[in-house]
Amino acid sequence: MKDLINPVELLRKLISISSLSKEEGGTADLLFNEMSSYGLTVNRSDNNLWVIDSRYRPDLPTVLLNSHHDTVKANKGYTRDPLSPDIEDGKLYGLGSNDAGGCLVSLLFTFTHFQKIERLPFNLIIAATAEEEISGKNGIASILDKLPPIDFAIVGEPTLLNLAIAEKGLMVLDCVAKGQSGHAARNEGINAIYESLGDIKWFQTYQFDKVSPHLGPIKMTVSKIEAGIQHNVVPAECKFVVDVRTTDAYSNQETLDIIKSKVRSEVQARSTRLNPSGIRVDHPIHIAAQELGIASYGSPTLSDQALMPFESVKFGPGDSARSHMADEFIYLNEIEEGISAYINLLNHLTF
Repeated sequence: MKDLINPVELLRKLISISSLSKEEGGTADLLFNEMSSYGLTVNRSDNNLWVIDSRYRPDLPTVLLNSHHDTVKANKGYTRDPLSPDIEDGKLYGLGSNDAGGCLVSLLFTFTHFQKIERLPFNLIIAATAEEEISGKNGIASILDKLPPIDFAIVGEPTLLNLAIAEKGLMVLDCVAKGQSGHAARNEGINAIYESLGDIKWFQTYQFDKVSPHLGPIKMTVSKIEAGIQHNVVPAECKFVVDVRTTDAYSNQETLDIIKSKVRSEVQARSTRLNPSGIRVDHPIHIAAQELGIASYGSPTLSDQALMPFESVKFGPGDSARSHMADEFIYLNEIEEGISAYINLLNHLTF
C-alpha cells in the first residue's frame, strides 16, 4: 500500500466536482480511482463505494465507517464559487467541505492508517455513499445487503467531535379533514376547515407519555394547509401536512399508530423508514468516548443512521451549523483533529 491518503488534497478534488444527490458519478469515479491507487480493493454499486478490511475475519465483530459524498444545491447566498476549493486563513472553502467531506476524508485516512499497522480486535469496513442528503433509496440502504454483517457503525457527520449517541427520526404526514360542501351564504354543509381545527390544535399541544433522555419529546409541527375552491363554497376537504421529529422513545410506526388513534382526520405517512436511533449508555463506544473525554449528546438532525438496522453513532469534524450555509467551509485543523479523534476512538473500542 502507498503512503496514507492525503485528506486535504483529496477533499479539494472532491469539492471541485459537482456531486448533487443522484448526480454523484464524478465524485464516485474520483474516490474509486483514488482508493484503488492506495492498493484498496474497492467495491462499487451505482455511486456507492466500500472497502472491506483486507484481514477480515468472520468470527470478529465488524465496525462500519460511513460518510457521504453527495451535496445539497448551493444556496443563493454564496459569494464564492461553491466548486472552488480555496484555502484562506486556515479554512478550506467549498460546497460539501463541512457536510460531510471533512468527515469522509478523515475516515478514509483512518481506514488506510489501520490497514498499515497491527490489526484491531474487530473488522473495519469503509463506505462512501450517495444520496444521503435526500435519504435516497440508492444510497446506503441499497448496499446493506451487499456488506458482511455489521455490529456497529460510526457515521461521519460534523458534530464538533462530540458523540451523537441518539438521533431524531422523521415522518411527514398528509392529513385530510372531511366535511360536506355547501353554499357559504346559507346554513348548509360542514366546513372541513373548522373540522380540522381540533386536530391541528392536538398536534400543537399533545405530549407523548415517553420522553427520550437524550432527544427530549417528540416534536410535531403543522407546516402546510390547503382548503377551499372559492370564497362562497363551504370546503368539503381540508388538507394539512405535519412534520414529526420522532425520538428513540418510540418507533416511527408506534408514533404513527398513536397519532391515528387520537385525531379524527385521515392520516397517511409518506414513509416510516427514517427511524430514530440511539445506543445504550453502557455501549462500548460510549464508554470509549467517556474515557477520552468526548462529550455525548442527542442530535436533532437526520443522517444515514435513520436507514441503518444496526447500532450506530454520529461523530466527526466540522460544525453542523455550517452545513448547507453559504460559503461553506471547514478549518484545516478540524480535519487533523478529526483524524486523531477517529483513530483514538477506535483504539479504545472493545467489544
